[in-house]
Amino acid sequence: MDYNKSEIADLILAQLKSNKKEILASYMDSEHSIGYFFIDDLLPKELVLDIYQNFPSVKDAVLKKSLREFKYVAYQMDKYHPILQDIIYAFQDQRIVDFFKESLNISSLFPDDNLYAGGLSLMGKNNFLNPHLDNSHDKNRSRWRVFNLLYYVTPDWKLNNGGNLEIWPNGLKSEPITIESKFNRLVVMATHQKSWHSVSKICVDSVRCCVSNYYFSDSPLRSQDRFHVTTFRGWPKQKIIDPILTADSKVRMLLRKIFKKGIVENPHVYKKKQSD
Repeated sequence: MDYNKSEIADLILAQLKSNKKEILASYMDSEHSIGYFFIDDLLPKELVLDIYQNFPSVKDAVLKKSLREFKYVAYQMDKYHPILQDIIYAFQDQRIVDFFKESLNISSLFPDDNLYAGGLSLMGKNNFLNPHLDNSHDKNRSRWRVFNLLYYVTPDWKLNNGGNLEIWPNGLKSEPITIESKFNRLVVMATHQKSWHSVSKICVDSVRCCVSNYYFSDSPLRSQDRFHVTTFRGWPKQKIIDPILTADSKVRMLLRKIFKKGIVENPHVYKKKQSD
């Protein structure tokens, strides 16, 4: 069976509603540090396999490689199979946004049609994402980034493959919570001034595929939140890399204070055709 965007949104919403009690319990229990929850078996298996099988190869994605990160991203969605655009924008269905807004008691909540830093993520052997705080705002610096939605679609992904989400609720000097990048799992994480997270290095010759969305709000989740660029640190054992990344983040933050929207436009935006 082929599914369109609206039908996929119907399925997601049904799962959210049926798991509402567990969602609220998990989020409220962790809200004091980094609020998060996850839902397994979000969509029918055959649909998720179709999504996975139509992911672009790393050759057709954009490489991002530095001390901060090593991964591939794809966001110009009209280049890829339509089902990939459908799954991304299904999460932006107004009914789903309203579910999160009302359930998690957020005063305002908006999806990101531009896919600023969102879209598709592909990570293969030796790929990683160092501990970091996401950029606090949208591309126009008008709304606050408040939720990160990660939907994993790689079949038979195992914990010991690496490539798992790590969240650091007690800071980088404490142990992280590891959330396995399990097939057909949706993870939702609050983003604010203390939402340090990372992706562990992949140690197998396979590609972990993820559908990524962000939600924004007119107000930050926490009153003490302040504007910041994407801020990277080293893992606790990276004694040399950590001060380098700390200095790098400070320089980029200084530049953003001078150039409010950056020296150059961030290319990680879905540039739709006028007819769209």
